[in-house]
Amino acid sequence: MTDTYLDHPELTARYLYPLPNHFNDPFFVNGPGFQLGCRYLKISDDLPTIIHFHGNGETVEDYLGDFENRITEMKANLLLAEFRGYGMSSGDPGLVAMLNDVQLIVEASGVSPERIIFFGRSLGSLYAVHGASLYPQAAGLIIESGLADPLERILVRIEPRHVGATMESLQTVVNQHLNQKLKIEVFKGRVLIMHTRNDDLVSLSHAERLYEWAHEPEELLVFERGDHNTIMAVNEKAYFDTVARFISTCCANNQR
Repeated sequence: MTDTYLDHPELTARYLYPLPNHFNDPFFVNGPGFQLGCRYLKISDDLPTIIHFHGNGETVEDYLGDFENRITEMKANLLLAEFRGYGMSSGDPGLVAMLNDVQLIVEASGVSPERIIFFGRSLGSLYAVHGASLYPQAAGLIIESGLADPLERILVRIEPRHVGATMESLQTVVNQHLNQKLKIEVFKGRVLIMHTRNDDLVSLSHAERLYEWAHEPEELLVFERGDHNTIMAVNEKAYFDTVARFISTCCANNQR
């Protein structure tokens, strides 16, 4: 058994989509031998900070403009986290390797964990939930179209033999590093889970399991319209109204 199963070049090539691009005013987070090209809009030290992890096939650039403006209008700072090899980041992506970057990003933010809300979409849910497990005192956790069972999605792309593993050894490594159940159970803060009933990539059962595993207070919002890649666009008003209410509630709880 080896951790390299999940960072194996064959899995990375088939599962991850590190698209390059450039934008103005990146916020670089330094790692050992690489830089993460993030984006940081810090409005005030008195506001909570959203650390957002985007989905696969996306980059920070996809969230510039309207998304970041809407979040900051909710009286929150926003740090759009980038993955290794994506966007303006250097380094090589890997499912396990990128877990180590969550702590780097939190520390670079300069924000106390109690003022952080982790926000993960799709693949990014792995890193948002990991952040919540590292910092169980964080203010909140938002999961959009998230994964409860990462192995299910991995097996869509590869067979265990492609990375030199058996089904049993691959399952063991996934449980060791990407166990969403154990990680979300550690987190004690407020949780919001958003999913569409007609998600064509990650079934609603993932959201239902995450909701079941999370501690109170937790909320599951199931949209009747849209799919995996249109959840925000099709449900724009309800989506942002819910996020705004969640942020406001987290802030109120922190001020008690």
